[in-house]
Amino acid sequence: MAEEFLKEYAKLIADFPDKIQTKSVPLGDNFVEIIIYADKADTGKLIGKNGKMMNAIKTVISAFKSKDSTSYRVTVKNIDE
Repeated sequence: MAEEFLKEYAKLIADFPDKIQTKSVPLGDNFVEIIIYADKADTGKLIGKNGKMMNAIKTVISAFKSKDSTSYRVTVKNIDE
């Protein structure tokens, strides 16, 4: 659920929304890393100036913890082409 939300949200921000991909990696009990793969031009937009956009994304994702008691880590990476 959180992964789907992040993918759609990232598509709204990105200049190349068709290249946005997400991957969910379980790291342990109730802990998941969500990786957002984006075009090189979009990674800066997703992180934001001084990380403000990423902090806002993390704040919204932390609300998912109240629903399913899972903690999330969000990472943005360039698509390797």
